[in-house]
Amino acid sequence: MFTRMSDINRMFGAMDLLQNKMDRIFGDFGRSFDDVPGLTFRASTPRTNLYENGDTFEIRAEVPGIAKDDLNVNIQGNYLEISGSRTDDTPNGYKVHRSERGTSTFSRSFTLPDDVDADKVEAQLKDGILYLTLPKSEVAKPKQITIG
Repeated sequence: MFTRMSDINRMFGAMDLLQNKMDRIFGDFGRSFDDVPGLTFRASTPRTNLYENGDTFEIRAEVPGIAKDDLNVNIQGNYLEISGSRTDDTPNGYKVHRSERGTSTFSRSFTLPDDVDADKVEAQLKDGILYLTLPKSEVAKPKQITIG
């Protein structure tokens, strides 16, 4: 049996030490990626890559299960916004036993390094990937100056 309060304090201190070590070993178990810095994407946010190829920017955004009629692409100067929604795809008369996909909406916006010619933007949706080709505006393109 414990005879002094210091013995009890020492026992709880040892238990805290054990708990801290166990937390370090199994710290990631059961934790969602939303809690990890640098991995803040959610399932409803499309992952996007931006490339530059001379006079154009190219964007590829993952939008699986979203029809082209449910996507919106807006551009003004060097500001780009991609938004969309996934609608409920439950067939009429069916009973739902599990629904993990569900409905969702998203909106992603980007400030591009240079202005874009909005009249020449091309967009394609293929295999759940949105491909955007964004030509730079004439003002943003470098000009060769001849010395006279």
